Amino acid sequence: MHFETLAIHDGQAPDPQTGSVTVPIFQTSTFERDDLEHRREFFYSRIGNPTRSALESTIALLENGRYGLAFASGVAATMAALHVVNPGEHIVAGNDIYGGSYRIFEQLLRPWGVTTSYAASESTESYAECITPKTKLIWIETPSNPLLQLSDIRALAALCKERGIVLAVDNTFSSPYFQRPLDLGANIVVHSTTKYLGGHSDVIGGAVVTSNPGLHTTIKNYQGAAGAIPAPWDCWLILRGLKTLKIRMKEHEASALQIAKFLQQHPAVKEVFYPGLPSHPQHELAKEQMSGFGGMVTFALKGGLPAVEQLIARIKLFVLADSLGGVESLISSPAKMTLWALSKEVRERRKCTDDLVRLSIGLENAEDLEADLLNALAG
Repeated sequence: MHFETLAIHDGQAPDPQTGSVTVPIFQTSTFERDDLEHRREFFYSRIGNPTRSALESTIALLENGRYGLAFASGVAATMAALHVVNPGEHIVAGNDIYGGSYRIFEQLLRPWGVTTSYAASESTESYAECITPKTKLIWIETPSNPLLQLSDIRALAALCKERGIVLAVDNTFSSPYFQRPLDLGANIVVHSTTKYLGGHSDVIGGAVVTSNPGLHTTIKNYQGAAGAIPAPWDCWLILRGLKTLKIRMKEHEASALQIAKFLQQHPAVKEVFYPGLPSHPQHELAKEQMSGFGGMVTFALKGGLPAVEQLIARIKLFVLADSLGGVESLISSPAKMTLWALSKEVRERRKCTDDLVRLSIGLENAEDLEADLLNALAG
């Protein structure tokens, strides 16, 4: 079946008891047991809940994976996926990654005895050079945050298979509509379902998908033991968002491409980062491993931080806020917002300079968004 059909039907059959066409919200902490010797499929909501199970099944299907697991946030999902690594082992991560993931690597895992090296996100050779005999996992974001660099999933999957390493991909920026890392050889896919999968800026959540039974068992055991699970209502909201994922992603992409082309021609703009532009150094790779280019656009201003501050002060339609992937367009300064906790030295090493602006293109009319940016960039 096609993607949009799976998003609406599979894993979400009408309720057999009432005929409800939407999955009910099972707002319960516990379930009755038959007797001391037998229990039903669901017995305690930290371990499993029918609403959460529907969400997990649907996300797994959309990623073309066997097993889906839902979490209370994107970083909870990240932490769960990283628990396939043990103390004394090593991770290689891209150097352009979400600040929350970087904090997990440095503030949580390193004191625990798991070390991380950082490779150039766009270079398979750089990842290979960082591998040691203790490397257990390679972690990539593609496209990356905030520079929208691409990692070659298929090439890295081949490298990992050869070395006996797990490949985990944060697929939040693309969504499973535009990219399916498991089909390209990855072992684990992670999402912040807060973003495009939820799609309405009204819920926090995360998900992990894999087709490997051993990895699934390890991550599911962590899910039950650590307990960072989403509430039934949150699961229902994300299920609702998934039903419109295809049409939203197509609109996000169309407007993002228009905005990226506009910015590329503006005299105040130094550089535009968007995989859908032919000028993007990995545009051909984007066409190979993605079916669309997404709704995120990052650009650098010639005037540096003062120009960024002026732009943000003058913007009207774009909301100054963290996060991304909702129906409303958002604007942020990566250096001052999403990566603020990193030292200036670390940010500069990652090429996250003060002149960067990150846009999450929403579902407003693209001409209105372009006019807003034109006015804000004036002068």
